[in-house]
Amino acid sequence: MDKQHKWLIKRYHTLCTQMGMEAHEKAAILQAYNADSSLDLSVQDLQDICSKLEYMLQPDLEKMDLWRKRVMAAIGGWMRVINKDSSSAMIKGIACRASGYEKFNEIPRERLINLYHAFTKKQKDFQAVHEITSEEIEILAYCN
Repeated sequence: MDKQHKWLIKRYHTLCTQMGMEAHEKAAILQAYNADSSLDLSVQDLQDICSKLEYMLQPDLEKMDLWRKRVMAAIGGWMRVINKDSSSAMIKGIACRASGYEKFNEIPRERLINLYHAFTKKQKDFQAVHEITSEEIEILAYCN
């Protein structure tokens, strides 16, 4: 059994304990994945179960993930507008530098919301300026 699988099994049982699940509730989860034991679950299944259990324990996690994805999309959109190649690591780095945090997942919700709005505004501003300047260039080219 590899380390990740072993760690996910421990995580699964820890989350079940934190939620106060009884044996029949755990059995129902396993039955939904056609497994008799947590050892029978694949890594993907365990990741899926653990993320669902974590969201049940902490509903704000789902909102944080949503804002993280929105920020990444906004920064990625801005990078496309300025014709720069981007990767998820580069986007997370930009978000960290813009927010002043060292790790992307440490950025608080309020700061993520600010970053999202800032980068979507940058996209709109850049596109508006581009349209205005291209119109001016066309007028000048026509006059010459």
